[in-house]
Amino acid sequence: MMKTDYTALNRSLEALIKEVPHRTANLANASALLFSSLDRINWAGFYFLSGDILVLDAFQGKPACIEIPLGRGVCGTAAKSGGTIVVPDVHLFAGHIACDSASQSEIVVPIKTSGKVVGVLDIDSPEKNRFDENDKSGLEKFVGILVKEMGGLL
Repeated sequence: MMKTDYTALNRSLEALIKEVPHRTANLANASALLFSSLDRINWAGFYFLSGDILVLDAFQGKPACIEIPLGRGVCGTAAKSGGTIVVPDVHLFAGHIACDSASQSEIVVPIKTSGKVVGVLDIDSPEKNRFDENDKSGLEKFVGILVKEMGGLL
């Protein structure tokens, strides 16, 4: 399997959202870019905190869970811990929330502004062990570009 070229993907993201002052449009394009560029995934999108609840935002894929409590599931755990979580097999993750029964592995990257978690990028795959260190590093940079370019919109 080929490794994703995150340098090119992240350049594409920057070109799509640079100087665009529209949160929904930027997040919709970011999720569409991921969904169309990453192989072997079935969901890519964002959740943002509203109090202690992560609320569904722009995404690509099947309909998803609308609210996820902070600390629950992979998304809630990543948001609470502030660190990226790579889950090789979601069925082995305590408290996993199955929004799509086809999902087998997952990566969740927290989105932070001013050092505080405001949301997460969530990507699911129908294959176990889909995500690796290349994905973790590339997607953390992807989120960094979102934060840099969107700033106060997040």
